[in-house]
Amino acid sequence: MQLVICQMEEDDLEQVIHIEKESFRCPWSLSSFQSEMGVNKYSYYIVAKKKADNLVVGYTGTWILFEEAHITTLAVHPDFRQKGIAAILLEHLLSKFRNVGVTYIFLEVRSSNYSAQKLYEKYSFAIAGKRKRYYDDEDAIIMVKHF
Repeated sequence: MQLVICQMEEDDLEQVIHIEKESFRCPWSLSSFQSEMGVNKYSYYIVAKKKADNLVVGYTGTWILFEEAHITTLAVHPDFRQKGIAAILLEHLLSKFRNVGVTYIFLEVRSSNYSAQKLYEKYSFAIAGKRKRYYDDEDAIIMVKHF
């Protein structure tokens, strides 16, 4: 499957919201994504689309604040998981971070989301701490990567 990685646009949001609802217990709203894309000058959101039909199969977003980046979200459509799409999105972010002078990246991940933690560990993210009840019903593991 050939993918195209491009900036998230308003036209992508219906598909993004579908993936969001399939992926998270407390999904972001449409207005949250619209705010990130239109108001937050520090945000950078991208989608992975199947080249053949423009279907959004994954997305990720981050805030880039000077030398620091915070990965805010990353999700892949359930039908396309375990195909390396999350890794492709993460590699794109890491390349972007290097190009704009980011020196460290952090994120939060559910303490029960072992597959995401393994992905981040593969790219040299390390556990830096825990946020108690960050997700209302569950703790978050804070992970950090330094360049």
